Amino acid sequence: MLVAPSILSADFGHLARDVEAICKGGCDLVHVDVMDGHFVPNLTIGPVVVEAVAKAATKPLDIHLMVENNSFFVDLFAPLNPAFISFHIEEEKHPHRLVQHIRSLGIRPALVLNPHTPLESIEYLLEDIDMVLLMSVNPGFGGQKFISSVIERATRLKALIEKRNPNCLIEVDGGVSDNSVQQLADAGVDVVVAGSFVYKHPKGVAAAISALK
Repeated sequence: MLVAPSILSADFGHLARDVEAICKGGCDLVHVDVMDGHFVPNLTIGPVVVEAVAKAATKPLDIHLMVENNSFFVDLFAPLNPAFISFHIEEEKHPHRLVQHIRSLGIRPALVLNPHTPLESIEYLLEDIDMVLLMSVNPGFGGQKFISSVIERATRLKALIEKRNPNCLIEVDGGVSDNSVQQLADAGVDVVVAGSFVYKHPKGVAAAISALK
């Protein structure tokens, strides 16, 4: 299992320290939640802060856009050379065009589905992307309760992926902990995003990451 701690749960007063801690603690990706206050009712971070995260990180960035006007934000963050940029299918009128644009920038494109969005909405895009992010909470805020139906969704998505693009990864984001990670692994999930579980773990971030792995 690859682990991508979400910096949304970090202490932004000591952001470089908290990013360095997860990298030294064994994470595989640094998950960056970008929210614009329109697509979701929360406003998080822009390129100046993400640039600081990129400087502190020794692991690749996994940028999750929760925004309107996806192409604008893709171009804004592309110079930071993230490993992945993911965008919500619910917000994009021309997803195939944007996927091609992300790949042309040397970045791996990923699609995000909210808990209610049918898997079929991305079936014909699977051959062109490198990852699908399934939300296991409604996007916008950290610390929400895990929606367990994502396990069934992951199982069904895995079957679609095996048929169309076996190299495509499945990522799950929202309320993930050591209580749910084994079920997610059994369902075919490759990457878990965890914020509160990692940064608020009583034994520290390295122990939390180890528990998920």
